[in-house]
Amino acid sequence: MIKMVSMILGGGVGSRLYPLTEQRSKPAVPIGGKYRLIDIPISNCLNSGLKRMFVLTQYNSASLNQHIKNTYHFDAFTHGFVDILAAEQSHMGNQWYQGTADAVRQCMRHLHNHDYEYILILSGDQLYQMDFEVMVKDHIKRNADISIATIPVKAKEATSFGIMKVAADGMISSFIEKPNSDLLPDWTSEVSDDLKQQGKHYLASMGIYIFSKKIIKDLFEKHPDATDFGKQIIPSSITSGLRVASYQYEGYWEDIGNIGSYFEANLELADNLPKFNLFDNKRIIYTRPRMLPASKIFGTKFSNAMIAEGSIIHAKEISRTLIGIRSRIGKGTVIKETIISGNDYFESLDELQAIKNQNDIPLGIGDDCHIERAIIDKDCKIGNNVTIIGHAELEPSETDLYCIKDGIVVLKKGAKIPHGTKIGKV
Repeated sequence: MIKMVSMILGGGVGSRLYPLTEQRSKPAVPIGGKYRLIDIPISNCLNSGLKRMFVLTQYNSASLNQHIKNTYHFDAFTHGFVDILAAEQSHMGNQWYQGTADAVRQCMRHLHNHDYEYILILSGDQLYQMDFEVMVKDHIKRNADISIATIPVKAKEATSFGIMKVAADGMISSFIEKPNSDLLPDWTSEVSDDLKQQGKHYLASMGIYIFSKKIIKDLFEKHPDATDFGKQIIPSSITSGLRVASYQYEGYWEDIGNIGSYFEANLELADNLPKFNLFDNKRIIYTRPRMLPASKIFGTKFSNAMIAEGSIIHAKEISRTLIGIRSRIGKGTVIKETIISGNDYFESLDELQAIKNQNDIPLGIGDDCHIERAIIDKDCKIGNNVTIIGHAELEPSETDLYCIKDGIVVLKKGAKIPHGTKIGKV
């Protein structure tokens, strides 16, 4: 058995995913109707046979901590765990995590009682399915000090990533962070003929690293002020002569970095044959079991939709849409290309009657609404005859109830939208 522990980075403020990160950290953002982003790296670890995981958090971490506590339980015989390591003051320092490397450095003291030979470092906000056992075996086979997961990309994508120059033996000879397009001809790597035909001549870092135990300790001692792996630790490791290997991954991978990428990655899950497969017997994506009833549908016409459990839907038409847990959608409503995160609780029949008597708005989406290209965060209350339409021509803006980013209308968590409201391109 390969002795490896995993450290999953919880991320910083997550401003590019605002307002979804207004009250939660990036890894706690809902995805796929019933999951959270943190479920992806944890599930990949579990499916790879890795059952010792630390999640490093510091920003808006309450909901993330609660989700992990309520989801990942191991019996006494597996010796597995998913532990939260929150930024904390100690005799070693009193600062927040200053970057990816600084976060891992501050948490190394928590590994003293664990038997391990390798550390796997992951991001908490990526969508992919990878077997880390294969990656660490490749690391061992190459006698590498550090292995970096890389993914082939085209020239137009390469300027947004850290690009590796990889030799024929798979070892990384140099690294550049987000190169300008005029520099790209010097940064091609050897890839398969199939990838060349697709125009994918460049190998981008996925932010997934394996460090041998002694190496990472030595690097932290030599670079006590380095705060980031991609910008400081990795480049200095390559130039100092360490064996830094590329583990080339050719499957689906999406960095959920902004509202636009989050929106598209979610909607793709509703396609006929999505690149990210949730319907897999072996590569299971785990999440919190909620013991909810099956959803109820009343005459709705569906096309390319995913519906989580506990929902009650009377809508007229729903297409290319994800519907989260406990969603309620009223009669005559049309919804297209939308992410509905659902609700954290049910309103009882008595509560619904009281809301109706007060002419108030219950949880969910009301009657005769029209919603397109929108993200409805959790626990929103949308009245009757509401129109919400996102469009690429819309300028970025923000109110107390919603934001418009990347042409998408994003309702903030708990927003209450009055009857007859019109938002976006209407």
